[in-house]
Amino acid sequence: MHRSYSLHRRAFLGGALGLGAAGLFPAWAQSGSPGLTTLSGDDIRLSVGHSHFTVGGRAGHAITVNGTLPAPLIRLREGQNVRLHVTNHLDEDTSIHWHGLLLPFQMDGVPGISFPGIRPHETFTYEFPVRQSGTYWYHSHSGLQEQSGHYGPIVIDPAGADPVAYDREHVIVLSDWSFLHPHQIMAKLRQEAGYFNRNRMTLAGRLSGDTEQQMSASDRQMFAQMRMDPTDILDVNGTTYTYLINGHGPDENWTGLFAPGERVRLRIINASAMTIFNIRLPGLPMEVVSADGIDVRPVRVDELQISVAETYDVIVQPTGAQAYTLVAEAMDRSGLCRATLAPRLGMSAPVPPLRDRPVLTMTDMGMGGDHAGMGHSMRDGVAAPQVDLNPGVDMIAPMPRDRTGEPGLGLADVGHRVLTYRDLMALTPNADTRPPTRTVEVHLTGNMERFMWSFDGRRFSENPEPLRFERNERVRVRLINDTMMAHPIHLHGHFFELVNGHSGSHPQKHTVNVLPGGIVDFDLTADAPGDWAFHCHLLFHMHAGMMRTVTVRPMDGEAA
Repeated sequence: MHRSYSLHRRAFLGGALGLGAAGLFPAWAQSGSPGLTTLSGDDIRLSVGHSHFTVGGRAGHAITVNGTLPAPLIRLREGQNVRLHVTNHLDEDTSIHWHGLLLPFQMDGVPGISFPGIRPHETFTYEFPVRQSGTYWYHSHSGLQEQSGHYGPIVIDPAGADPVAYDREHVIVLSDWSFLHPHQIMAKLRQEAGYFNRNRMTLAGRLSGDTEQQMSASDRQMFAQMRMDPTDILDVNGTTYTYLINGHGPDENWTGLFAPGERVRLRIINASAMTIFNIRLPGLPMEVVSADGIDVRPVRVDELQISVAETYDVIVQPTGAQAYTLVAEAMDRSGLCRATLAPRLGMSAPVPPLRDRPVLTMTDMGMGGDHAGMGHSMRDGVAAPQVDLNPGVDMIAPMPRDRTGEPGLGLADVGHRVLTYRDLMALTPNADTRPPTRTVEVHLTGNMERFMWSFDGRRFSENPEPLRFERNERVRVRLINDTMMAHPIHLHGHFFELVNGHSGSHPQKHTVNVLPGGIVDFDLTADAPGDWAFHCHLLFHMHAGMMRTVTVRPMDGEAA
């Protein structure tokens, strides 16, 4: 019954609110729908077009798939072959990238790299074998359409028994929504540094004794000299964004049901354009069982930080007949979204207030702390880049270090267990045990004041040389973040082993969050021939130039 309603939930809500008829909502719409629209089978048809979207009593314009936001849940099975027919009803090109899926590069969906895009009023058919299982998602790779609602979840069931035991599941799609057109957001970011940062430190705040305004005089002076603001944590934040769970704002109370004692699997997808979230369910521990779709050894935590484009599966087991709040707080604590887990619709639990905002430190600038990362580029076998020092690069971190053991900005002293990358271990041993034959360094660079972002000081529009790997080459890639912002870096077409101290059981991921002033190493088996996108998954950073092509050769049919 609920599924038939949820097929058109967003269209219904938009029409009802537009008529001022909120009182006509049935009980499920007032308390949240228990399901997303689901599509499955070997032939799936998707339609990209314009829709109205309503949240918080305001209506806006969205780009949607099959008229819903988020787009329908696509449910597949490992081992099947799937054809996805995508029709473009826009007056501009569109595309769909199948985020995290292993497929031929021509089906990856990145205009200008792996295919030409989908022209207006034309249909393109993606066809590929499903080679994996887990939690993934899909989104536009054209322009800034993803910010306007062009994203949706994917769940792939394993061909055999699932190693994760659970009684019920809920897909949780986190996203950020703005009534500003994405091109307006981009223009404002380029016109004024920190345009959306309304929580800057002030002299009055410092004199008031406000704990959020306190910083040592030396740190203040250093930030001033670098013309950087220690509160500039998310480029776009709660001053313009409404944070959504499955398309619902925080007041709409999307609700996922459970029966007391059940093991409930939450498939959490960060489909936001620019927001890193901190996730917790007060009073209910989480057992992390999967990262980026790949099973990991269970890790029990109370909170985790999920960067843009990452996915985590967690198990929760509520024992009482009470409601629990799932809260997703923006990393800069400028806003949050919430949902409810409950034994019946209409229930709710207290929503915790926003915590004090975090403030960047000299460690976040790559200055200070444990300097274990120093000297890496001096070792034999490292292909160190020549960082192009130009107006697009405002700093090079002098003392970057490995920060994979840290939980993320503002979570070091919260008083409970928080996930770190070093907690993650592959559930099964990694298949490729070869040591890397070389190391390639990639610097994450930018100029915050000019809103210019790049790899090694060169933007994608400047046609930098591709990163080239031989087919089946085993290589270590070292990401060095020279900026004061976290960057979720995504490699298309591959999984890589995140080097975190668990040799032989490094977790496999397709996206990794590199903290400010941080170093992340990953080992890659370049086993997918073709041209692949490699980029920061903060949408406006990618659009501003933080992207590069990875080329894996030889292609099929070429000499080895």
